[in-house]
Amino acid sequence: MEEGMKYDCIIIGAGLSGLTAAALLAKRGLSVAVCEHSGKPGGSCGVFKRLINGKAAAFDQGSSMLFGFGPQGFNSHRFLFNCLEEPINIIRHEYLYAVNYNGRKIRFSSDIDAFTDELSDMFPRQRENIVKFYSDMRAMYDKVICERPDYTTPDEISADAALKGMMKHPLSYFRFLSYMNISARKLLDRYFDDEDIMMFFDKLTSTYCYATVEEAPAIMVSVMFIDNHVGGSWYPAGSTLFLPGILEKVIEENSGHMYYNTTVEKILFQSSSGCISAGSHPKAAGVITKNGSILISDNVVFSGTVWDLYNKLLPDEMLTEEMVRWTASQAPTYPASVLYALVKRNVIDEDVCAIEMLAAPPGIIDETEITVYIPTMDDPTLCDEHHHVVIAIGPSAMSEWLAEGSFSDTKYRQEKIKEADRMTDILEGRFPGIKDNMVYRELATPFTIQRYTMKKGGAAAGPKQKLGQHMMKRQSIRTAWTGLYCCGESTTMGTGTPTVTVSGIAAANAVLRRFGKAPYVWQENMKNYVNELSAPLKKSWMRHAFPDGKANLMEKAGRCLFCEKPACCSSELLDIPGIMRRTACGNFKGAADLAAHSLINITEGFLRKCEEKCIQANDGDTAEDAIEGVEISRIVGAICDIKK
Repeated sequence: MEEGMKYDCIIIGAGLSGLTAAALLAKRGLSVAVCEHSGKPGGSCGVFKRLINGKAAAFDQGSSMLFGFGPQGFNSHRFLFNCLEEPINIIRHEYLYAVNYNGRKIRFSSDIDAFTDELSDMFPRQRENIVKFYSDMRAMYDKVICERPDYTTPDEISADAALKGMMKHPLSYFRFLSYMNISARKLLDRYFDDEDIMMFFDKLTSTYCYATVEEAPAIMVSVMFIDNHVGGSWYPAGSTLFLPGILEKVIEENSGHMYYNTTVEKILFQSSSGCISAGSHPKAAGVITKNGSILISDNVVFSGTVWDLYNKLLPDEMLTEEMVRWTASQAPTYPASVLYALVKRNVIDEDVCAIEMLAAPPGIIDETEITVYIPTMDDPTLCDEHHHVVIAIGPSAMSEWLAEGSFSDTKYRQEKIKEADRMTDILEGRFPGIKDNMVYRELATPFTIQRYTMKKGGAAAGPKQKLGQHMMKRQSIRTAWTGLYCCGESTTMGTGTPTVTVSGIAAANAVLRRFGKAPYVWQENMKNYVNELSAPLKKSWMRHAFPDGKANLMEKAGRCLFCEKPACCSSELLDIPGIMRRTACGNFKGAADLAAHSLINITEGFLRKCEEKCIQANDGDTAEDAIEGVEISRIVGAICDIKK
């Protein structure tokens, strides 16, 4: 990082919302810098790898069920990649997911009629009401959401766009807006008179938006209940590595800068009077990082939590008492634990869905309720053919993970084992024999989540989407200070990958308008760059999706484990995992630039020594057993040749 570098815009945080804003701005020709406290992009979206019994397995860090890629529905991710003119390969899950509830399994199909039939079989007395509810919500959804998509947040919708929609379907729009400040429970009470089905919907809202039907705003769940069927759930071919990786590619191909392991300490401001105080309106001027470096810009986009913004990054003298109270009042979503496991393939039946919710008994929502992701059901390339990757996420059973001084290192490790055992026992109830067929497991506690993603308390998302802190009562895209914008889970829509992506689009458009540049808006007949692949994904998928030479290089780089503490070479000298990660996603320019800016003279001899240190390299007892490490020398040489 060059001290005092000036940019058109600085983005704080490389989660999906920050990457979205940065990629769109870079595509329009603005100079952007992204500051990310961790060593790679994506936040909760991305992978880590482990070498297990000599073979690699990839685990999704958090986001494993992605929405918004479909040809219909609230398809913000499809819109994003179409705007960026950047191809992405994606797999559609046959079912959205399955809910294991009260001894029954309900599959959520893209066919809403088929789903309502299945739901009616569980609640036969409510059949007519179920059909009526989903029919009404679908009709409203089609007119308000689908007919003329508007990929922005409510606080950024222009009066002209809002008026056009209302004039076309006034009754649907007024009905939709009437749901703004009532609970999902009040909406459901208009259709259902049975407490049993109400408890089922309670499970859905707790899964969709981490809030109960009493807490969740009706306006949000009315969309979610339909969109998840219409739009479907998706998985990036080759793992969630590719979603943030491709956004990073767009940024770096358009001369943007990614500053990893760079924590922003404060946002800098300037005032015409030279005096900054509470209630004054100074302008954003840049950021200062933890190591004292300064980046300069009149535009700063913050994509982290509302608590970090107001409690850490803004100067105290700029905050009013009302801002301080509002920040403190924001309740976070529940702290989460995540169990990552590799299990023998035969323990998972073939009819298991890629995503299954294991619900607690009716009327109970607690830490026994977890969602299980088995991405290898649709993408078996994530590990060897004899195993499945299993990821389970749910509320933590412990409230003391983050309390300072609660645990010694030894006590912390012991509690992690207890929590892993608890979640394994829950999995055993759904998948008998999984405990004995688990060849590897690893647990992320709320402390782990907070450490890597900076989510308050290791929460599953940002502030809870509940009445009183929902929609327009959340952080807006524009702040009280000129040039400072926000996106991410703390903003108006907030929860889930499609909505945080929309917040990134809205933030980018706000900055573009300040520069007098055209914003990104939906147009009919936009060229589609989302390529849908069939499940189960074949190992040869990359050779069909990319030219042979490119695919070959990407496959070779994809063998890298992207080690956090690489044995091959100190990342401070040469960031080999960063080079390999970029190459694996087809970001050859970014990989070559990273190599060119290394702190050492890169020679073939040096790279050969790195290969020998790769933890995947194994001499073996015989020549047949020998395994080569990642072909670092060939890959680095090839990407440098491509740049030339």
